Amino acid sequence: MNRRMPRICSCFLLCSVLLRPSLAQAADRLYVMYTARVMSQAYPWIAQETGLFKKYDLNIPLVFVTPGAPAVATILSGDSEISHQGAAGLTRAFVQGNRDIVFIGGVKNMLTHSIVAKSDIKNPENLRGKRIGVSRIGSNPHYFAVQALRHYGIGERDVSYIQTGGAPETLAALVARGIDAAVLTVPTDVQALQLGYHYVIYGPDLHIAYAALTFNTRRSIIAKRSAVIGRFMRAIAEAAKIMHVDREMTYRVLQKYLRVDDRKLLEASYNVEIKALEPKLALKLDGLQSTLDEIAPTDPRAKNVKPQEMTDTRYLDEMEKSGFFDQLWGGKK
Repeated sequence: MNRRMPRICSCFLLCSVLLRPSLAQAADRLYVMYTARVMSQAYPWIAQETGLFKKYDLNIPLVFVTPGAPAVATILSGDSEISHQGAAGLTRAFVQGNRDIVFIGGVKNMLTHSIVAKSDIKNPENLRGKRIGVSRIGSNPHYFAVQALRHYGIGERDVSYIQTGGAPETLAALVARGIDAAVLTVPTDVQALQLGYHYVIYGPDLHIAYAALTFNTRRSIIAKRSAVIGRFMRAIAEAAKIMHVDREMTYRVLQKYLRVDDRKLLEASYNVEIKALEPKLALKLDGLQSTLDEIAPTDPRAKNVKPQEMTDTRYLDEMEKSGFFDQLWGGKK
């Protein structure tokens, strides 16, 4: 027997393993969830559809999770490594002692929801005693309704909030007369207008500061996978640039994920929402402070929490200091 054969075979096997593309160039998997089928949550969709995740060697399963308590539980349990959701539920968990939660990027630092209803409800005062549909108690639509109605002197006990599960379900409940009014954002509010409903309260006019949509994770995940998350944030930053400058690509992505083919509807929605979206993923402290202020009356511990305690801006800072943002935007925005 040739004694050289085992050595040759071993070398051959070692080389084949090292050279196999599937092992040497495997993309890093990162579990990411989103919480609403609305235009403001399109950054990850765009990154997926334009190949940006692949560009940064990422394999990103995007999973929808119902907003509110289910979404908060998903990121806290580790079932998702990054979540794309509003700050309210996560801030409450932080105040209650879960300091592992951290916000790493912002998408929307104000609320652009509106309340729509049939013509017999002519003004906010007519909403007293009515059933108002929101996706979930504790979600952005619910928070908006509370803040907006308070602006008109209407308290939480003056109306009944009905949970529907999501924006399409809220509109369906309105059409079926299961609710009297609905809290919606683009493009679903525009769809409601096309069906004969009207704005009782037009949210963008109120300019309610709020961390309505963020990217967040846990500090323990950053400690283990910081480089991977950094690549994810760069992919999202490029997706933000596409959404702000390339309408046609954005419309194609929205048509797929929102299942909306009406060009006029997409244009009307885009014109409203794009003004509220952060081109460089800025986290604004006044928006996070609003979530703390909302929690404080029922949990005084919120008064002792500073917004900056809940943030980690290392990825935003790196993209700024390295010149990545300047190169991406050409000095604009």
